[in-house]
Amino acid sequence: MRIEDLDDFDRAILRELMRDGRMTNAELAERVHLSASACLRRVRALEESGVIGGYVMLLDAAKAGLTGSAFVFVTLEQQGRAMLDAFERDALRHPEITECHLLAGAADYLLRIVFRDSRDFERIHTDILTQMPGVSRVQSTLPLRTVKKTTVLPI
Repeated sequence: MRIEDLDDFDRAILRELMRDGRMTNAELAERVHLSASACLRRVRALEESGVIGGYVMLLDAAKAGLTGSAFVFVTLEQQGRAMLDAFERDALRHPEITECHLLAGAADYLLRIVFRDSRDFERIHTDILTQMPGVSRVQSTLPLRTVKKTTVLPI
């Protein structure tokens, strides 16, 4: 199933679930104007097709003690498949790295890092980022505040 193949009911279901993935099927069915059984069939089809990739709980990072975040550009010594694979495997091991994107451009990767305080960020920089396979340069940018952060996609 592709997003282009979805009808208005499927799109409405997805929009509602992106806003509140914990609502009951009865609540969802009421919001999208379907019977509960028809709604459940559609949700299961969306899950089975992979359009719905899963459900998560969003944690407030600051309340969890992770008051800082950084965007980190990483440049590797070389861009061969073996080096990229080694770097990506290592990135997956570190919970402080919440996002890892392979880039086309001046840097090879963009990482999003979360940390408790400046000492914790220094630890991550020194003990993790600069020690990852193939890293030749690390450049960090610290956001002053988040203006918009959403998991809702425009469907």
